[in-house]
Amino acid sequence: MNYSTNLPAILGGQPAVTLDQVEANRWPVLTEDDEKAVLQIMRDGDISTHPVIRELENDYRNFSGMPYVLAHCNGTTALTAAFWAIGLKPGDEVLVPSATFWASVLPLVWLGAVPVFCESESERLGLDPADMEKKITSRTKAIVVVHLWGLPSKMTEITALARKYKLKMIEDASHAQGALWRGKPCGTLGDISVFSLQGGKLAPAGEGGMFLCREYEYWERAVCLGDITRIMELETPARRFAATSFGIKTRIAPLSAAIARNQLARLEDNNKQRNHNLVYLSAGLEEMGIHTFLSPEHIQRVYFEYLVRPDFGAIGMPMGTFIEALKAEGCIAALPRYPLLHQQPFFAGGAFLDIMRPTDGARVPDYSAVSLPVTERVNGAMMKLPSFPWASQELLDQYLRAFQKVITHADQIVRRPG
Repeated sequence: MNYSTNLPAILGGQPAVTLDQVEANRWPVLTEDDEKAVLQIMRDGDISTHPVIRELENDYRNFSGMPYVLAHCNGTTALTAAFWAIGLKPGDEVLVPSATFWASVLPLVWLGAVPVFCESESERLGLDPADMEKKITSRTKAIVVVHLWGLPSKMTEITALARKYKLKMIEDASHAQGALWRGKPCGTLGDISVFSLQGGKLAPAGEGGMFLCREYEYWERAVCLGDITRIMELETPARRFAATSFGIKTRIAPLSAAIARNQLARLEDNNKQRNHNLVYLSAGLEEMGIHTFLSPEHIQRVYFEYLVRPDFGAIGMPMGTFIEALKAEGCIAALPRYPLLHQQPFFAGGAFLDIMRPTDGARVPDYSAVSLPVTERVNGAMMKLPSFPWASQELLDQYLRAFQKVITHADQIVRRPG
């Protein structure tokens, strides 16, 4: 058998990636400081309403510049509160992406609102403003903007549409903590913005979510939805709901809030290291004709996850074979982990109708007939690589070598027996 260093491993050569990847990709990283913070909460004994929750909210006020912040038990409840706060009613339509985690969309269904799926543009993977405008009707009330994988959306065009049609904007910035659009932090660009603090996020808490806004009215409605402690402190007529809230409990656990404070404090340094590694890797992959979604000049992106788009036609190899060959080289490679929402049984299979029955002439979309050809094509052409928060340059060079070997020998790999 030929063990040439130039021959792809899938053809019998030596794998290009030989360094251990566990530590290079360990996330989240919990330190002694995190441990001390959690122990302090335990020693204090207040594990439900500890002041650390308000300290975390103040940290996010300072981080974002947004005046009103409310911590939640997870990003999903924070998004639910956002949809509630803007006053969505049964039959109201909301423009949403299909290429996102389900929590960006499904909570609005429980309020009786109707998701209207729009195309994602291929440059930054956010909502396509041109397709959005085609789908605006007299019932359209809001937009959900998702900065997918840490790459800010086309906010100039989207904001202009929101103003033109008087639409509220919910910004799901869960992938984009620390990203900047024209010098403005993601998480400050919507009427209401939300961060998830789930364990894989860039400033994780294990579970948690942050609700941020500039209008007191939105914050108060979010409080009334599910933070019973805070309702009792209100000095407005809304205090009358203190005994019941609106039937949902949304408060974050202090143990999670303690971790979240430390992780937010380290966010900038952690993002710098991850960005340094992935910009280096991207530069090498771009030279091989692989699109890596590098930022335009007016954007500073971050990397919740690292997605790339090879030109499989130019390479001459199907995606499945390409990923198989990279894995043989020792690479960690996979398909994107978010299935497109409009194709899921909840929508396309009609389960949506078991929950949501619009009245007053509101349309009930036939989601089985929804077609988003651009989104489907782009999503189907991407692959996921590690986000390398702590990789050495040597490991990154090994990945580049693996790609080079596979691409150079594409014809032989495709024609191999079996």
